[in-house]
Amino acid sequence: MNMKTKSSMGSALHLGRWLGIDVYLHITFLILLAFIGLSQGIAAGSAGAAIGGVLFFAGLFVCVLLHEYGHALAARRYGIATHDITLLPIGGVARLERMPDKPWQEFVVALAGPAVNVVIAGGLLAGLFLRNSWQLPSELSVTSGGFIERMLVANVFLVVFNLLPAFPMDGGRVLRSLLAMRMEYARATSIAAAIGKGMAVIFGFAGLFGNPMLLLIALFVWIGATQEAAAAQMKSSFAGAAVRDAMLTDFRTLSPRDSLADATQLLLAGSQTDFPVVEGGRVVGILDHGALFRALRERGDLAVVGDVMRSDFVSLRANQSLDEALAEVRAEGGLTMTVIEDGRCVGLLTPENVGEFFMIRRALAGRGPNRPPVPPVIPVSRALPPRILVRQPGS
Repeated sequence: MNMKTKSSMGSALHLGRWLGIDVYLHITFLILLAFIGLSQGIAAGSAGAAIGGVLFFAGLFVCVLLHEYGHALAARRYGIATHDITLLPIGGVARLERMPDKPWQEFVVALAGPAVNVVIAGGLLAGLFLRNSWQLPSELSVTSGGFIERMLVANVFLVVFNLLPAFPMDGGRVLRSLLAMRMEYARATSIAAAIGKGMAVIFGFAGLFGNPMLLLIALFVWIGATQEAAAAQMKSSFAGAAVRDAMLTDFRTLSPRDSLADATQLLLAGSQTDFPVVEGGRVVGILDHGALFRALRERGDLAVVGDVMRSDFVSLRANQSLDEALAEVRAEGGLTMTVIEDGRCVGLLTPENVGEFFMIRRALAGRGPNRPPVPPVIPVSRALPPRILVRQPGS
């Protein structure tokens, strides 16, 4: 296993790459495994119990990994790639390139994960029958019985829990997709999110008078529903918009031969924080403020930009759909991205610009007594022409 730091997930262990998808294990997962082994060993007073507890928990997360592969492979069927899958102590996360555009595609992708657990549970049940060791369901739990019986119960629980009609569980996406087949996507998301928040309130009250774990689940569901509703609002607001509508067109650039002192002068002179690095009219890198500050501490302000710039960057097209471009921005961890047209940099897409563009579109959507379901597109003709100021060495 290789230690690899991911900007979106923190430090994680790279387990490998299967079926074209990188799989990571968050380091907090190992801490949880150690805790489970220690608690099981102390409770049973034996090393065997500790090892058994760790193996069961590890086996459970193999099922979770297969669950996430179900989502990923179903999405691939519709031309949607998966950046990676990360196993966390609370479950798995498959980072899809984007969500399916059609409701029935989202329905299939959402159900694909629980369907994998149904198949696993069916296989385990068949194995128990073949061994003539099937027990009544009332005698089974995730803490008692044999390894296969416990794993069977765990997979049934994964199916039931994930199909609860609340975000961020799969059931919330299934509900949203069914509603979106009959109404506008944002309204379908709003209704599904409201139902999810209602379930979170129920879980919260139950947790106050019963199992405290329900309080954590309630918080998890409430946050998930809120995030999905916000994402749907943003998707609706960006409908019909292109990257050129939201990009920053008044920006400064640096040369690879400029010093970090030159970069700090530009940083202090305006509000721009990340700078394209241009050589011969072509963008060869990006100097972001985080890298600038790290280099200043480690190398001083005499170091040159070319030695500390980020050269592995993804560029966007000016006429590219803004919603499509945001999927690439998320994949890059929210970093500033260059916008290229006819081989030259004509703009920057920054998180700040995207946020301001979103607020403008929402404000325009609220004008007048008849609010349009989708805000109007800001005319491209009103956008300022790109003004690129290249700073040459010694200027």
